[in-house]
Formats: sequence, structure tokens, C-alpha cells
Amino acid sequence: MFSLVVQVEVHPGRREEFVAGIAANAEASVRDEPGCLRFDVSAVATDSNRFFLYELYTDAEAFAAHKASPHFARWREIAERVLVPGSQVNTAGELLTTHASEESA
Repeated sequence: MFSLVVQVEVHPGRREEFVAGIAANAEASVRDEPGCLRFDVSAVATDSNRFFLYELYTDAEAFAAHKASPHFARWREIAERVLVPGSQVNTAGELLTTHASEESA
């Protein structure tokens, strides 16, 4: 499985717009893309303008389909307004093992 961790910084005063935009993108990704298995958005506890995303796809082709989707294009328009330029760091990988409780979201 293809995994992606994304770290971003949001302009001060743009947090709510970021959260709404990324939540819509995450929801549509899991709902509309058969290859998107997980899309988590987390806030950094010590900095209200920093976030990280964890995305899981069946394979790299599913991630490529994600980047070609209409909801991703809408997200990129929002990202242009809310993200600090140069702050996004993407780390792609391969999921090797996972464990979750029944209470996991």
C-alpha cells in the first residue's frame, strides 16, 4: 500500500478555511475514490497553524487518480490561499504494518 505523510503550515487567520477545505477533500477522497483507504488530518498540539495529513492508498496509481480528481483540484485552489508557500513537505512510503482498535475513526 502507498502511504503519504504531508506536513503544512497555514497562514495566521486562515485556519478555519484550511480545516473546512481539507476536510471536504478528505471526505470526498475516501467516499469517491475506491483506491483511497484513509485520509487523516491532525493538528500539531504546539502550533495551531501547523498540520499533518496521513493518507493511505491501495497503490501509487490510486494516489495518481486522487491528484487527478475534481475535489483535489478544488482543494488546490484553497491551498493556494491558505498554505504558507514552501511549507508543504510530502513524504511518500509503503505501509508495512498497521494496528487499530475498534474505536479507531
